[in-house]
Amino acid sequence: MSRVPQGASRRLLLAGALAAVSAAVTGCSSGEASTSGGSRRLRIGYFAFPSGDLLVKNRKLLEKELPDYSITWIKFDSGAAVNQAFLGKSLDIAALGSSPFARGISGGSPIPYKVAWVLDVAGENEALVARKGSGVSSVAGLKGKTVATPFASTSHYSLLAALRTAGLRSSDVKLVDLQPQAILAAWQRGDIDAAYVWLPTLDELRTTGTQLTSSKEIGAAGRPTLDLAVVSDDLIARDPQAISAWRTAEARALRLLKDDPDGSVAAVAAELGISATDAKAQLRQGVFLTPEQVASADWLGTDHSPGKLLAYVTDTARFLADQQQIDAAPSEDVVRKAFYLKGLPDVLK
Repeated sequence: MSRVPQGASRRLLLAGALAAVSAAVTGCSSGEASTSGGSRRLRIGYFAFPSGDLLVKNRKLLEKELPDYSITWIKFDSGAAVNQAFLGKSLDIAALGSSPFARGISGGSPIPYKVAWVLDVAGENEALVARKGSGVSSVAGLKGKTVATPFASTSHYSLLAALRTAGLRSSDVKLVDLQPQAILAAWQRGDIDAAYVWLPTLDELRTTGTQLTSSKEIGAAGRPTLDLAVVSDDLIARDPQAISAWRTAEARALRLLKDDPDGSVAAVAAELGISATDAKAQLRQGVFLTPEQVASADWLGTDHSPGKLLAYVTDTARFLADQQQIDAAPSEDVVRKAFYLKGLPDVLK
């Protein structure tokens, strides 16, 4: 895979931001999609992926916390598109994988956002699957094969980690940058031999493929990936109370995942347009923290004492730099400044 200098890549992202965001906000009014000038509007990016975000959206938990706000939910397919939208100043809050977040805060012009919550820890809901008939039964067997993944995603990061553990370099395989639905189409045509991707596309690949490894295994070996939630620097400056309300809604969603499993399944099924059986199976594959765990030393931590997530993100950036995915990794101090932890314990009360 050819390497794109980070400066050029960042310029390309900025050039494509308006087009990407224009597509993402189709169906929103021009007032809702305009730049963030008003304090009574929130634009939230989310993934069609089982998490507390879907409960917040389906049950209108944030609208209950902020009844006077206009809240727009914008669906994205990958972290790369979320980064583009933040560069275009078209999001206030969004779900974002730990790997694209590490990319976003790297370089001389970091994206103006900060991590403020943990949505989930990747488990069996992201995995590497080889197509039956490809002749591949192990990660090492991918040498010379065509492997697809959405570039600049947590799956991309985990794929690179899996290859390295198996003694392969990224140049030992043909890496193809495809979004989940494009991966499924390429898989069905026989254009690719394997793919690293997330639910729900992952489950469709499993029906005709062999799982080689998962993000749960890779995380247990020391390279965990997470779905984070980030907030724009602009929102932090103009409306920190909205962030507190949003955290309260997300904390409630995490509690519902534990305390009301049937209701959570129903909400996820409705949002994804799938059966309750499929929604239940997908939720079982994720690792969802309690709000207390989110704010603990093991994960996000608090304003005066950042948790282990600081080291995870720093290590992720270093790994990406080693793999020549970014020009250079930010220091731990730079990563620390990209954490917004103020007021976090208050949502647990």
